[in-house]
Order: sequence, then C-alpha cells, then structure tokens
Amino acid sequence: MLTRFEEIKLLALCVTTDSRNAFGRLVEEYEEPLRRFLYNLTGGDACLADDLAQDTFLKAYESVRSFKGLSGFRTWLYKIACNLYYSHQRSRRELTGLEVESYAATVSDAGQRASDASMDVATAMQALNPEERSLVLLFYLEDRSIKEITGITGMPEGTVKVYLKRAREKMAGVMGRG
Repeated sequence: MLTRFEEIKLLALCVTTDSRNAFGRLVEEYEEPLRRFLYNLTGGDACLADDLAQDTFLKAYESVRSFKGLSGFRTWLYKIACNLYYSHQRSRRELTGLEVESYAATVSDAGQRASDASMDVATAMQALNPEERSLVLLFYLEDRSIKEITGITGMPEGTVKVYLKRAREKMAGVMGRG
C-alpha cells in the first residue's frame, strides 16, 4: 500500500515528466479495489466493470494535470468511476422486470452459485437507483467514511446520510424485512 508521500511523488512524476511508469504504479495500486467496486456497482457484470475501470484509468491519466490534490488520488479515481457509471446508466433505458431477473441470473452465474441470502441482497441492490447503489457499496463494501463519500460523489454530507437511510429502507422492503 502506498503512503500518501509515495502517492504524491508518483503524481508529481506523472505531471512533470509524463511518466507512464509512475502512473502504471498508481494503476497497480488501485486497480483491484476499483474493479471490485465497479463489479459490485454493475451488479456482477465483469465486462462492464472492466470497461469502466479501463475508462476510469484512461480519463485519470488524461486529466492528471487537473488533479488538485484536495482529496486522495483514490478518492479522485472513485469519483471518476462513479461519474462514468452514472453516464453509462443514463445512456441505458430503464430496467424492466425481465432485466431484474437477468441481473439476478448474472450475479448467480458469476463465479460460483450464489446462496439465497446473496441473491436476496443482489435483488435488493437492484431496487436501488445508481446513486444509492454506489453509496451503499462505498459505505458498506469499500468501508469509506461519509466524508470520503462526499469527496467521491460531490454530494453534501446530509444528502449522503439520507440516501443511505433510504437505500437501507428500500433494501429491507425488498428483502421482506421492512
């Protein structure tokens, strides 16, 4: 894991010398957690998650000179990834009931067969809008603080808390515990 100082040093090399090796080191550091986040955000669609991760790193590389360092590089990457995911979702048509069933099948087929409990969670996650889903994943799966989430999403702290509360209520309702 990179220290804050090592991260800043690598970013400085990227900005001043256009060092692809330095950026490659940043990609190595953050690739796995970013792909895991996107995989969960996309409902187990590994191809879409890989495409979004690749687009995220490409956009970050192209925009590294605009990175102000007000947050950590990882936070900035997640913000780019969320924005790309939201753009992708806006470009798709609304989900139909049939797509919800195919979502559950996709999650079930990804890797090993999912248990009933994980299918309940997958179905409950699908009931969330993209913003709620990303907040739930950032908070519960990625273990990000509310402050970090506000930096990633650009949402005010109160909004993040309200969205998380609504998401928990929606998920509980879908899982029959509301």
